[in-house]
Amino acid sequence: MTLAEAVVAGAEPAELERLEVPATYRAAYLSKDEVGTFEQDAADKDVRRTLHVGEVPMPEPAEDEVLIAVLASAINFNTVWSAMFEPIPTFAFLERFGRTDPRHDLPTHVLGSDAAGVVVRTGRAVRRWRVGDRVVTSPAYVDGEDPVVQHDGMLAADLRAWGFETNFGGLADFALVKATQLLAKPRHLTWEEAACNMLCASTAYRMLVGERGARMKQGDVVLLWGATGGLGGYGVQLVLGGGGIPVGVVSSPEKAALLRRMGCAHVIDRTQFDDLTGEKAWRRLGAEVRRLVGEDPAIVFEHTGKETFGASVYVAARGGSVVTCGSSSGYAHAYDNRHLWMKLKRIIGSHGANYQECHEVNRLISLGLLHPTLSAVYPLDRVAEAARAVQLNRHVGKVGVLALAPAEGLGVEDHDLRARVGEDRLRMFRSG
Repeated sequence: MTLAEAVVAGAEPAELERLEVPATYRAAYLSKDEVGTFEQDAADKDVRRTLHVGEVPMPEPAEDEVLIAVLASAINFNTVWSAMFEPIPTFAFLERFGRTDPRHDLPTHVLGSDAAGVVVRTGRAVRRWRVGDRVVTSPAYVDGEDPVVQHDGMLAADLRAWGFETNFGGLADFALVKATQLLAKPRHLTWEEAACNMLCASTAYRMLVGERGARMKQGDVVLLWGATGGLGGYGVQLVLGGGGIPVGVVSSPEKAALLRRMGCAHVIDRTQFDDLTGEKAWRRLGAEVRRLVGEDPAIVFEHTGKETFGASVYVAARGGSVVTCGSSSGYAHAYDNRHLWMKLKRIIGSHGANYQECHEVNRLISLGLLHPTLSAVYPLDRVAEAARAVQLNRHVGKVGVLALAPAEGLGVEDHDLRARVGEDRLRMFRSG
């Protein structure tokens, strides 16, 4: 029996420790020699051309690292950016990282910033995790000896997004992580449900709830762009769970119906506003928010960037906040600064989440108070198709990927909690 087979069979820790770690493993990867693929044909940077699945060399864990056998993973937008070699090829990150840790500077880049699996090896300095533990991963890869990490790991000078700015990510049968990335797998979730949450849910938590974000309070009106997407789906849940009033922006009747099933009563159709770059459209948007809820939003949840940022600054309430974690439609934002300074608004930059924030989010998930937004699942061999679906925005919520898990629906330990939460909530995005 191989180590991978033993994990799937549910072998005891002693058996996992006895079996050899393979010299290579199956993974989704980019090839350094394909970096120029889209230079001559930039009309459609189809990620299926550059995202491959095959055998790659197995890394050796450092003292503070853990090797996990991955049962399931998920697609994030950083996987799509990586496969498009935008904004820069990720091999530049690996080369720079390789100056201090040569293991990462390879001609292949294994992607993936989410995973759920089983610990199969631990470094000598790892104390809190043991072989056989069922875990999920958080995406922040930081140096635990940096003093600022004790304050906020996201301020670390060498902060890296695991599986994007590091090698050996989660879209694979095995993955290498720091011990400070691990959290206990929620016992009522399947492998694929558990794998889809941490990057997006923790990012949304820091933006809305955490001390360094908008610090939403009860009764706050929150405007959320892309409200059924990977980030927005968790954002809406956090607003509802915290006593806020979400106003979700979506682009289709199907997504609007999903929002209402989630409990978001106030929905704006994005297609009513073809061009949001001028004040006339901003005024219409603001008027629509006030028509729905009677006031301007205290918080605008931003990640779409160039196309919407000017509108976000305009519609935020006097003294309100625009909290942003990305720019999927472009980085060069333009807005009328008069509406910022004269109405005492704030723009808050937010990036990922620190280990404590990830712990808080995982606790909410484990208690059954925050639910997966999984909408589709692909096998690892079809990871390029999964990434393409995200690239073309053909999805809602998160797209999962099965690695070692032989089928969906496996990995549930707490069936009673699952029954109390209900399949309708846990599978809401699947039926949407």
